[in-house]
Amino acid sequence: MFEKILIANRGEIAVRVIKTCRRMGIKTVVVYSDADAGSMAVEMADETVHIGPSPAAESYLVMDKIVDAVRQTGAEAVHPGFGFLSENPEFAKRLADEKIIFIGPNPHAIEAMGDKISSKKLAADAGVSTVPGHMGLIESTEEAVKISKEIGYPVMIKASAGGGGKGIRIAYNDKDAEEGYPAVKAEATASFGDDRIFIEKFILEPRHIEIQVMGDKHGNCVYLFERECSIQRRNQKVLEEAPSPLLDEATRKKMGEQAVALAKAVNYDSAGTVEFVASGKDKSFYFLEMNTRLQVEHPVTEMITGVDLVEQMLRSAYGEKLNLEQDKLKINGWAIESRVYAEDPYRNFLPSIGRLKRFQPPYEGPLEGGTVRMDSGVREGDEISMFYDPMIAKLITHGKDRDAALDTQAKALDRFYIEGIQDNMPFCAAVMDEARFRSGNITTAYIKDEFPEGFRGTEPTAEQSLMLAATAAYVHGVQTRRGAQITGRMSPIEEVRRDWTVILGEAYHDIEVDLGEGEATITVDGQAHSLVTDWVPGEHLFEGVLDGKAFAVKVADRTEGYFVTHRGVRLNALVCTPNAAEMHKRLPEKEKPDLSKLIISPMPGLVVSIDVELGQEVQEGEAVCIVEAMKMQNIIRAEANGTVKAINVAAGDSVAADAIMVEFE
Repeated sequence: MFEKILIANRGEIAVRVIKTCRRMGIKTVVVYSDADAGSMAVEMADETVHIGPSPAAESYLVMDKIVDAVRQTGAEAVHPGFGFLSENPEFAKRLADEKIIFIGPNPHAIEAMGDKISSKKLAADAGVSTVPGHMGLIESTEEAVKISKEIGYPVMIKASAGGGGKGIRIAYNDKDAEEGYPAVKAEATASFGDDRIFIEKFILEPRHIEIQVMGDKHGNCVYLFERECSIQRRNQKVLEEAPSPLLDEATRKKMGEQAVALAKAVNYDSAGTVEFVASGKDKSFYFLEMNTRLQVEHPVTEMITGVDLVEQMLRSAYGEKLNLEQDKLKINGWAIESRVYAEDPYRNFLPSIGRLKRFQPPYEGPLEGGTVRMDSGVREGDEISMFYDPMIAKLITHGKDRDAALDTQAKALDRFYIEGIQDNMPFCAAVMDEARFRSGNITTAYIKDEFPEGFRGTEPTAEQSLMLAATAAYVHGVQTRRGAQITGRMSPIEEVRRDWTVILGEAYHDIEVDLGEGEATITVDGQAHSLVTDWVPGEHLFEGVLDGKAFAVKVADRTEGYFVTHRGVRLNALVCTPNAAEMHKRLPEKEKPDLSKLIISPMPGLVVSIDVELGQEVQEGEAVCIVEAMKMQNIIRAEANGTVKAINVAAGDSVAADAIMVEFE
């Protein structure tokens, strides 16, 4: 086995590879940019090599720097992780020329699967299901109907040069095809000046399902079942699970065997993923592409199979024969993964950068009927920069079945506390409780369908309202008693008040609190409840047992009251006397400030361009500037007509979230 390898990556995947290498007795070298100088991966590696400035184009993507680092340290092989150079055939060829082993597939396989057209041809030749369609010239309506019938309805009639949703019709029968073909042809001519049309199968209720394959250099290859990755936003996966709630044994076997057939067609010799689009209507499936690397979501496969995919990659690269046999691989239980991103779900998931003032993940191991695993490359105090992907951790849970895995995931998200940046955990946790997701009846349009106006949080259930009100009342009671003990040192301690009103959002709850040590009887709206907890002042995660049921709530002090969050619910909780509560009811509503004359940065980032000038008249919807962070460019447009009065930033400036960049008269 290798004595030393170099990891040409960063963050959680670098840490993930190091952990397996440590277990196998392999020394590791990590390369790092300026932004990653104090990172967890750098701290854990046996050796490190600095490779340049923070932008990836000047560090992690520069092949010469990676090769130089290998030569400098005497590493025998390179693990590319995912992203960066992991699917670059030129990098794999360069390493081969330099007599350095690439811990991944051979260059031919990367190249063949990297081309969308050639990969689909290879898939078809290997007997893999591909989307039925006709890409040739279609001369008439009659021919369009004939082709549509041969493909099988429903079909999509689409302009070859289409875009922006124009030049598309769905045909469910001959009449639709007769009407759709000339309509699309006319629209294509008018919109694109190109009347070429193609027809392909329209997938009903599409789902993204991928098959994990593993091959060696001796012609052996197996599949390690599937992952469901349909919960996506902007084509970016958010939640993944294994196995898929859609597949039955027959479909699973058919998909797996086709994935292996494709892998063998290109002599695939490492970990890889064959991706399919599947119909939730009839379980038909069709090849999309092959990812010739380790996937971000590989842990869910490891959890249900017990196979360490990084170890298998290392052994295959070293030349060992695959020690996995298809008929001995079994699915054990269910696993789900939440990608924890540094982004604000309440602001259209815009990136959030800054320092992790607190980073307290849940305990890894058993948790109330399941198991928790976390893969991350950050620690408390680390900086989340604008230069790389916003994913900061992957929270993976396993249970005996899907419900158990989801329940454990929700509980683990409740117990994961981050402060200093915004994170998407409220969204992930809200999805765990959502009825349609729970049913397994999901598609790639799930987020768009269920959150058409974006994520605005969720309304509290009766159980959550009770939980949050009881938490706020207990915290307030303990803090009040503590204050009385401090101020009462030189005089008799006054009895702590028992009756309060908790204003939870817009709702008012009458509360009585009888405090004990680590326990309390809390009467909410006339109903007594038992609370047991070991919470102490200063902790931001409140864990307790309410009426025999364990829970966790995130609590932050506010100037007035507390800010409490649980899954998708977040509310201000004000604990006050009944008289003060009556006064609050009489307070006038605060008027919202008029921001229509201001262009405000929606996220911290870098100003790419300012597209207006002083005195310029700007129309509603016109682009004013572009702000970039974490590989995402956000075009900011005027919300109303106006004249530019002031420009407060310039291209190249760094801006904070909510910074006023441009003002209008």
